[in-house]
Amino acid sequence: MRTKGKLISWNDEKGFGFIKPTNGSAQVFIHIKAFHNRSRRPETNQFVTYVLATDKRGRSCATDATLAGDHHPSKIKTKKNNGLFSITIAAIFSIIVCISVVTSKIPPLILALYLIVSMLTFLMYAADKSAAKKGEWRIQESTLHLLSLAGGWPGALIAQQTLRHKSKKESFRAGFWLTVLVNCGVLAWLFTAKGEAILKALLANI
Repeated sequence: MRTKGKLISWNDEKGFGFIKPTNGSAQVFIHIKAFHNRSRRPETNQFVTYVLATDKRGRSCATDATLAGDHHPSKIKTKKNNGLFSITIAAIFSIIVCISVVTSKIPPLILALYLIVSMLTFLMYAADKSAAKKGEWRIQESTLHLLSLAGGWPGALIAQQTLRHKSKKESFRAGFWLTVLVNCGVLAWLFTAKGEAILKALLANI
């Protein structure tokens, strides 16, 4: 279990100091080797999160430590994995659509629709993030969801991870994944005999 404390003393030449845990327990020894980020030197009065352990002599010491403001490596790895997973989903879906067009399962117009709407959705995410930074008028979440529903969700996935936008808000994420399921459901329906017949009738009238 990770514990939080305050660095009450630090000898930078020798590379060690002592932490006073915020829970009021006895102070804990910490060595520079316990920190993940060695490029940032600890300073007195900084807050530290760590795992309580014991050294070879049986004394309490801190390990697996991070200074306030630094990210724990496991969290960084999780974010990278989540981003890679999302982009992989978008890539696999795009490949499936391309194969479906090549094998004449669906018309090229469907692929073009996904590409165009995905590009538009990515640009809308970028514009919304820019507006958020500048404190300007934001794009409504319902508009972003509508674009995803219309086939822009692969572009939305890529934007969420590469732009780091709309990737944490749980309510938005739930709505987004609902649009993905609905869109994929409609696409799957187009592979049925009835769906194919209706699509051909619609294209014939265009």
